[in-house]
Amino acid sequence: MIDRQYIGHNMPAFEVVVEAGRLRFFAKATGQTDAVYLDDAAARAAGHPALPVPPTFLFCLEMESPDPAAIRNLLGMDYRRLLHGEQGFTYHRMAHAGDVLRFEQRIADIYDKKGGALEFVERITRVSNQRGEHVADLRAVTVLRNA
Repeated sequence: MIDRQYIGHNMPAFEVVVEAGRLRFFAKATGQTDAVYLDDAAARAAGHPALPVPPTFLFCLEMESPDPAAIRNLLGMDYRRLLHGEQGFTYHRMAHAGDVLRFEQRIADIYDKKGGALEFVERITRVSNQRGEHVADLRAVTVLRNA
């Protein structure tokens, strides 16, 4: 069983620079056709200071953590028995190319179902920009199969 003492545990914060080239690549890879995500002039014409971060791209940036497996390692979770359970995003403001985003991850909950056959770890990540403004909250649930 995953030790419940880690509920509320904060992981070390880290920062990631939002690069325009990666935004364009992600937009193309996800089939985005809106020029605001691909062209600097179109983004500025739409009132953005630079290319905006496409929906769900913050999840990619979260993987830029110095140790993307830190929570898994902390909790002793065998990656061969892990499933991606849920993912959600709550946006508070736009992020753009050139922003430096700070990611603060917290283990929000650990619980089990089916008599412990499935254990769930809920992670909440607060994202803020270089001005300290709250950009988004990311929520992810990882499932550990014990049976």
